[in-house]
Amino acid sequence: MTDSKSRLLHQPILCLAVIVLLAIGHKIPVVKSVELTFELPDNARECFHEEIQKNQTATLEFQVVSGGRYDVDVTLESPTGEVVYRQIKTQFDSYQFVAAATGVYVACFSNEFSTFSHKIVYMDFQVGEEQPLPGLEEHATVLTQMEKSAQETHKGLNAILDYQTHHRLREAQGRKRAEDLNERVLWWSLTETAAILIIAIGQVLVLRNFFSEKKPSQMNYPLMK
Repeated sequence: MTDSKSRLLHQPILCLAVIVLLAIGHKIPVVKSVELTFELPDNARECFHEEIQKNQTATLEFQVVSGGRYDVDVTLESPTGEVVYRQIKTQFDSYQFVAAATGVYVACFSNEFSTFSHKIVYMDFQVGEEQPLPGLEEHATVLTQMEKSAQETHKGLNAILDYQTHHRLREAQGRKRAEDLNERVLWWSLTETAAILIIAIGQVLVLRNFFSEKKPSQMNYPLMK
């Protein structure tokens, strides 16, 4: 009797877990997303192309992870060649827009103003809006408690993914800055150590020259007339 009661108590929890997993696993992939981290050499320009339908929502997000002063030039061009978005020497930004025409949109990242420092850039180019979970897109009645829980869980998981991405970028940026600072401190310490040794050896040689006794043959006597 006790075993049957425990199975009945665990059935709703198992059903909820199964529904959430199925809903997440069978989500309709209507959102196109290009998310990558790439290296942008000095005096270089990298462009990415994405086909977008008219009246479709898109979001371009970027962040410079390391290199130089952590800045790049960014432009977004429409299929007609019109510049719809431009940023000069920017570290990070997010731009959302609605496509005015169907075609290929071009997002370009430029490091042409830098002559010696290369950059590591993160880019996320999302196209389209995410559809609701299966069975919830056209719901004629009020959502049940289980459906609300599944929907909130889905939103929470998406938010967690975004937070994890941003925290990873911040951690990578902070680690790179710490490594650069550590390298500068190391070279500065080595330079100071070398300067101290040179000065110490020079002082010893000078003082030794002052207090060393000269032999009679090394002394200059005035010539006797």
